[in-house]
Formats: sequence, structure tokens, C-alpha cells
Amino acid sequence: MPNAHPITRTPLHTRSLEVQVFERSDGRFDVEARLRDVKAIDMRLATGLRPAGSPIHEMQLNLVVDRQLNVVSASSATTAMPYPGTCEQHGDAYAQLAGLNLLHGFRAALKAKLSGTQGCTHLTELAGVLPTAVIQALAGHVLDTREGADGDQPPFQIDRCHALRRDGPVVKTHYPRWFVQRTSP
Repeated sequence: MPNAHPITRTPLHTRSLEVQVFERSDGRFDVEARLRDVKAIDMRLATGLRPAGSPIHEMQLNLVVDRQLNVVSASSATTAMPYPGTCEQHGDAYAQLAGLNLLHGFRAALKAKLSGTQGCTHLTELAGVLPTAVIQALAGHVLDTREGADGDQPPFQIDRCHALRRDGPVVKTHYPRWFVQRTSP
């Protein structure tokens, strides 16, 4: 039912995340992830006034990933921050992502290595979206998503989300070879 008294809204804040994945000529992949926070109103920070539309945070993570989704190298950059001269001084903390695998234990290792004061809250949160973003980029390209394409191995996406569970209707319809009938207790 339509609201008889419409509610007006005033924009306050926009957070934008962008992840781009590029295939390199050496067979690896460049992952460029950006986080940007912008206020729609002037914001008084401890370090001074930030005009509306100027970013409060603007940060980037850069990874090189191999075909098995191992992080070969990682770096970060911070170009807008609330505390210039301090926020961006985390050194090469995000280089610690090198050696991690985006498919296996990445988020737990990320938390162990870079949570709290070990890194930047915003860059660590941004890193947390990388597994699914990179998987999406490589699905059907490096990760096999076809029915029956790889002998004994199910398509990559089976059992990775609720919709693609082995005992669900999507798997029964689109990936019948991998469907498992749920047994009643």
C-alpha cells in the first residue's frame, strides 16, 4: 500500500567498491580493488573541514594472482584519508597477502594478519570482498563451471552457495549428474 505521507530522504554518505580483474600476458591476473567514501555534506574532521563530494577515504589494493588463485604479490595505496601523515603509514602491511589463496582460508588469514591495528580497517574490509570478486571474474575462464566438463570433479560452483547446493532444485535441473537426493532422518 502506498504511503499517504511520503518520506523525504537526504543523502549523507556513499561508499563505493570497485574490483577489476585483468588477464596478463604471463598468464597471471592483476586485481585492482578500490574503496571510496564520500560525504554529501561538508564534514568536520579532526584535521579540518572536508567539503561535500571530496573523498574521506580513497584506497586501493593491488594483487597479482596466479591461475590457482594464489596471491603472488600485493600492495596498497591510500590517497584520501581523515588523518594524512598517519593513515597511509602502514608500510607494506598488505604485502602479507602474498602467499594466501583466495579459495582456501583467505578471510581467516586476512583477519589474523591485518585486523585491528595491524592494518587499515577499510583496506582489510576491501580485501575481504576479493575472493568472491576474483572467483566471479575467473568463473568460466579459469574455473570450470560447465556440467560434466571435468570427469570426476563437479562444476566449480556446486555447494558454494545456497542456490547451488547438491540437494537443491538448481543442481537437480541444471547439473543433474551432481544432484544428491536429500534423505529424511
